[in-house]
Amino acid sequence: MDSSERPYDLISVGELLADFISHHVSSSLLDAQDFRRYQGGSPANMAANMARLGNKVALVATVGTDNIGRYLTRQITETGVDTQYVHSHPLEPTSIVVVSRTSGTPDFIAYRTADRQIEPEHLPDSLLQQARIFHTTCFALSQSPAQGTIVDGARRAQALGCQVSIDANYAPSIWPDRDQAWRVLTEYFSYGALVKVSEDDVARLYGSKQPPEKAIQDFHQMGASLVCLTLGPDGSLVSYNNGAKQARVPGRKIDVVDVTGAGDAYWAGFLTAYIDGYAPANCAHVGAALAKMKLTRQGPLPPKIDREEIY
Repeated sequence: MDSSERPYDLISVGELLADFISHHVSSSLLDAQDFRRYQGGSPANMAANMARLGNKVALVATVGTDNIGRYLTRQITETGVDTQYVHSHPLEPTSIVVVSRTSGTPDFIAYRTADRQIEPEHLPDSLLQQARIFHTTCFALSQSPAQGTIVDGARRAQALGCQVSIDANYAPSIWPDRDQAWRVLTEYFSYGALVKVSEDDVARLYGSKQPPEKAIQDFHQMGASLVCLTLGPDGSLVSYNNGAKQARVPGRKIDVVDVTGAGDAYWAGFLTAYIDGYAPANCAHVGAALAKMKLTRQGPLPPKIDREEIY
């Protein structure tokens, strides 16, 4: 099937969970006193953002047979995401993450339960061959059985003509075995992945701050076809054609209201432009425009976004 004829622009695979985010700004969870419940999980947020931009999207995830799971499924369905591939686990409750609201990197604790229970039968070839992009995250890859399921799903997706994507949002608190993370990411990248990674992600993955060129070169050697390194207020650096070409997109000064979900907004904008055939530098500009929209508002993006607003 030609990629332009595939019914799903993107299949997002991984965690659909509840974020309990502190209502007031706090430096850490030590000082956070009250919390509000939100639909969370990077793959779920990516799916929702892509749907808001008018893309046809399916989410593959696992929740519990509880009311938090029902709430999350209802919330993500309302964004326009196809949730027929969201499964309910009979024994594990829905996963939750407790997060501090801050203008910097949030303090959080993840309680991992149903989200990691993605099994091979949840990713049949019949679904993969209907998608243009197969997307996941480090959080989703950090625990089994989801880890093996998703890596093998990426292998089969590539073989079926589907572009593989990942937000390499590595955090040692989520994935303590850094050596295993490198092994898993090396295999995932080898399927010609489009990789989104932040400066903070790189520092956590390597265990120390690294020059941008180091991570980009390493990721291409691992098999990534495109690497987008986001640099916070300094913009982003995109390396593509397996490292043969690069584009630098400068940042813009904005008044930040809420950083939560900005990376998911950026990558949703980037991939939407990618699907529409834009060059990588243009994709990065679109990603930055959607990230700005997210950074300057509290809560999720608007229910529907006209692509012309960000193109």
